[in-house]
Amino acid sequence: MRLQDKVAIVTGGGAGFGEGIARRFAAEGAKVLVADIDDQAGRAVARAIGEAGGAADYVHADVSLARFGGLDILVNNAGMPQWNGPMLEVDEATFDRIFAVNVKSIYLAAIHAVPALERRGGGAIINTASTAGIRPRPGLTWYNGSKGAVIALTKSMAIELAPKRIRVNALCPVAGDTAMLADFMGGDTPENRARFVASIPLGRLSRPEDVANAALYLASAEAAFITGVALEVDGGRCI
Repeated sequence: MRLQDKVAIVTGGGAGFGEGIARRFAAEGAKVLVADIDDQAGRAVARAIGEAGGAADYVHADVSLARFGGLDILVNNAGMPQWNGPMLEVDEATFDRIFAVNVKSIYLAAIHAVPALERRGGGAIINTASTAGIRPRPGLTWYNGSKGAVIALTKSMAIELAPKRIRVNALCPVAGDTAMLADFMGGDTPENRARFVASIPLGRLSRPEDVANAALYLASAEAAFITGVALEVDGGRCI
């Protein structure tokens, strides 16, 4: 049990990568607070974890720690995609929403989580970035920018929080077969999928378990000397 008795919050934990991370953490002994805006999905994940013998609860995009009494790990996974298309066709409201969900949420979570982590003597923060922040592609300009900001924030947070024994790392997955995939490809068609998969050297999309396994490593004691890293989980796409 690599996370035995640790307390973790996973935002965007109701589906996709977040669900995979929440389930994996619970299987490794963590008490998981699943945070999402989709009540039905979030409750379903928490219920499934409980039925599997794990400890989990659901909150509606909250950071309350009363359920488990503290915090050791924060996973900032909540995200919003951009529909693939010309940058000038994205309206201001959508731009603001992308940066509010992908970037400002990290700021808001830090305000509440960092003091809680510090009270426990340290901990780990994992921010879900993207290959889009490392190797941007046309058609996703504003999303690319938001994920580039996540990577920069991760590195700066790592430096500033190191004296508090709080490690901060980022995950940079390539797109997976989740609800966001259609947006990234500009429509989910066999042709678009084939073109996208052809750009990944290992020949497939990412899976929730790929991201969950990477998150587990970064959250565990095995990564005790790793901070400020943007870990590519991308089948070689960023090479």
